[in-house]
Amino acid sequence: MGKNKKIAVIGAGIVGLCNALQLQQQGHQVTLFDKHGIAEQCSKGNAGHFATEQVFPLADKSLLPKLPKMLLDRLSPLRIDWRYFTKAMPWFIRFCYNMLNSKYLRHTQALKTLNKDAINAYARLLGHDFAEHVILRGSLLTFEHGNVDEIIALQNKFLHEGIQVQLLNQEEVQAIEPQLSIRIKYALLFTEVGHTADPLQLSLCVYKKFVASGGQFVQQQVTDITSSNHMWTLSTPQTEHGQFEKVIISTGAWSKHLCKQLGYKVPIEAERGYHNMLSAHALSRPVASADRQFIMTPMNHGLRLAGTVEFAGLDTPPMYERAACLLSHAKSMLKDFDGVEQGEHWMGPRPSLPDSLPIICNAPEHPNIIFSFGHQHLGLTQAAISSELVANLVAKQPSAFDISPYSITRFQ
Repeated sequence: MGKNKKIAVIGAGIVGLCNALQLQQQGHQVTLFDKHGIAEQCSKGNAGHFATEQVFPLADKSLLPKLPKMLLDRLSPLRIDWRYFTKAMPWFIRFCYNMLNSKYLRHTQALKTLNKDAINAYARLLGHDFAEHVILRGSLLTFEHGNVDEIIALQNKFLHEGIQVQLLNQEEVQAIEPQLSIRIKYALLFTEVGHTADPLQLSLCVYKKFVASGGQFVQQQVTDITSSNHMWTLSTPQTEHGQFEKVIISTGAWSKHLCKQLGYKVPIEAERGYHNMLSAHALSRPVASADRQFIMTPMNHGLRLAGTVEFAGLDTPPMYERAACLLSHAKSMLKDFDGVEQGEHWMGPRPSLPDSLPIICNAPEHPNIIFSFGHQHLGLTQAAISSELVANLVAKQPSAFDISPYSITRFQ
């Protein structure tokens, strides 16, 4: 690994936390920075689903004919704030460009490669704490329509990419999740995925292991990164911190500012998601709805309803009506839920790039800066495997697979 280094990791979401712990475990001296605290953004409120089956990019041309209806319904799974539309237009143009078959296939392979060993990477990182925070019961994708040929075609699409998935009929669905409504005719059971019953506690577990191994945390916002004699100084409103040999940028949807300061263009958007945290219990594994485009995940303290996509920027106030409407979907899909009341509403900005791939690489013009951000809906899923790639970059060692698809150069 070479000599131990003094390293700064900027961003204490699940991706930054895993990077910090991984590097600290490798023997480096790591300082973690975050203005908001530990896991206070998407890592706190996500669906808790280790979605290794999600190998298909969001930029799918089958989405195009559905867009007009979705955009006209303010509570549909997709909303674009009209005041933000012109600002987001360049991102959407790139998004549509990535629907080309050649790009779609290439990005599918890149996502599949990252996801393949993602859960095992958590086992390596967490050690004996893995079983406490990662539950391996699979997940369901449900269908309320009876077009079995269409569902089999989708199953075959997953199978073709090596994703283990079984087709269940209504009776088989009821056998494993009896609280689901009989309106659900079929489901796909993904057998090799998992979930966490508390994403925040998982993040705090990573943080506690980081601190226990000697890592330090500074709750301040990094505003500037400057170099002198191949060492880096981080400026915050309070003070300056240095001298760091390596800097890892893992600031999610907020990564554009630091990248721009270093001279890199990053077409990242805050793809805002919502959740509705209910006190009621109902399920034993994550259940997503193909018809309603949301997911229900059992948590320690109830059932989390999550999903929706909203483009409105980082600073626009939340539209919590989008979280509230998830309850009506849950009531339609679950038995004995008519009397369940609204839960706690939350919104968080996913860091999304138009090709659905994260950026994990050395900065081309700054070899001691490493980027690790932009994991869109899969930050929780890909955090641990990303941290192994980052550790290889720090050590200047080859990774287990080609990481060139995740380079920032694709946007320069």
